[in-house]
Amino acid sequence: MVIQYKCPDCGADMVFDSKTGRLYCDSCGRSEVIDDYKAGEFKPFEEHFHTSAFDGDEVNQYQCNNCGAILLTDKDTTATECSFCGAPIILGDRLSGVLAPSKVIPFAISKKEAETAFKKWCRHGFFMPKGFKQADRIKNLTGMYVPFWLYDVQGHGEVFAHCTRIHRHDEGDFIVTKTHHYDVYRKIDAKYNNIPADASEKMPDNLMDKLEPFDYSGMKNFNTPYLAGFISEKYNYTDKEMFSRIQERVTGYMEEYIASSITGYSSVHTVNHECHIMQRSAEYVLFPVWIVYYDYDHSEYTFAMNGQTGKIAGMPPLNKAKAISSMAAVTLLLFIICRIITVLMGGPVL
Repeated sequence: MVIQYKCPDCGADMVFDSKTGRLYCDSCGRSEVIDDYKAGEFKPFEEHFHTSAFDGDEVNQYQCNNCGAILLTDKDTTATECSFCGAPIILGDRLSGVLAPSKVIPFAISKKEAETAFKKWCRHGFFMPKGFKQADRIKNLTGMYVPFWLYDVQGHGEVFAHCTRIHRHDEGDFIVTKTHHYDVYRKIDAKYNNIPADASEKMPDNLMDKLEPFDYSGMKNFNTPYLAGFISEKYNYTDKEMFSRIQERVTGYMEEYIASSITGYSSVHTVNHECHIMQRSAEYVLFPVWIVYYDYDHSEYTFAMNGQTGKIAGMPPLNKAKAISSMAAVTLLLFIICRIITVLMGGPVL
């Protein structure tokens, strides 16, 4: 099922406007409240077409309602645009049943704002090459809704540790050291809510993790008009397949919390620890991400921007000469500080 939103006044395609949170017609300026569509007051243009699959369902065939062109999409795409006329297209049959997201965070940053923010970010990169900082080689800027799972989990943890407190004092010509030994036990029962994990095999996990946090107060009940004008994909991994990542992440949270509760000791040696993470629930959601493709020095660099907060993640090229000179300057400064401290404490001057 191909879904396209047509303006009731002029018949042009409507897209989601990140500034107003409404469907907007760029041709005549009409806008529509998305909740009105849910209430049945505003109807999309829908048509059902026979879809053809190729190469083991890796590619599917749809037809654009505007120009009649045949669209070939991979099996994960849920929203795209016609490569012939540019019309925004939503593939409704891939957004139903178990593939229907429950929530979505709409884009709050427009394409123009994203480009401006990225260029500003480049200009302020201290260790970036001068040519890269000009930010004039953006190859493509794509708004994409990335599939995530949001987990609520229950954690149980126990830690047994051996700790010491060391005291030293002078007795005549001797320094006496006393060591007290303690057996320490900690137990934690904790609930963690809305822990995110991206469920797309195309998106690098480390890149998506660096875009956090998302502001969940901006989350909406899912509605297909939010996808109009953007790219969207369905999840590649179920919540059960992704849960090992959440277990590892929450285990780290619990270990940090337990460690913060064992203080005031000279040494802490963990004898045994156990953490058990159980899934309470998982919710399928879509989060907004701007993907920036940037050409520089015969290489393509990929960056991601949180489409709600503007936070940018990615690894830019390094100005090696500036990095080496800065490290040398820091090393020299530390050496000078150490020498000054040595002199003030009465040490020998070499």
